[in-house]
Amino acid sequence: MGNLSTKSALPPLTTCSRCETANIMGTWFVIGQKPTFLEKTCSNSVERYTRLDNKDHDIDIDFHYNNAEPITSKLKSLPQKGWIQGTNKEDSSDWIVSPQWPIKMPYPIIEVDTKHYDWIVVGYQSRAYCWIMSRKPVMADDTYEMLTKRLTDKHQYTLDGMRKVPHKWTKAERTKRGLEKDIPDKYLSE
Repeated sequence: MGNLSTKSALPPLTTCSRCETANIMGTWFVIGQKPTFLEKTCSNSVERYTRLDNKDHDIDIDFHYNNAEPITSKLKSLPQKGWIQGTNKEDSSDWIVSPQWPIKMPYPIIEVDTKHYDWIVVGYQSRAYCWIMSRKPVMADDTYEMLTKRLTDKHQYTLDGMRKVPHKWTKAERTKRGLEKDIPDKYLSE
């Protein structure tokens, strides 16, 4: 997915000191991103994390999105596998993700709302990519601005190439994608 090299003159990204794995599981809406080549025009981007036991990997990741315009453009899916790093897999912000074999990429969780787990930010060592995610398909402007400020000030990102991911949901689209529990009616456009 783009330049996968993690060699960089930048210091290592600082991951979250507390990140309860169980609270990260579930549905996340990608609100903002420095995208990979696959994501440059995507909309209605959703990731679902499912914790696994007794498998060759720790997490199933279901990433699905519309290729361009919400609802009307082609729905795409990129299933991935994830491995939680470290000795305490119940509280780790250091993951490895594989979008396809044999590629394995670092997937560090660099910011997390440890109070409510309403948002997370995933980074990439070279700072070429990042993903700001929320439990709902919207995020308050002040929260988004606070997270982008942390990206620049704390994690030494530039915001060049950063984009907000369009989200537009109808009842039919919500049902088609199995998101009835994740998207309340107040977020529907029709």
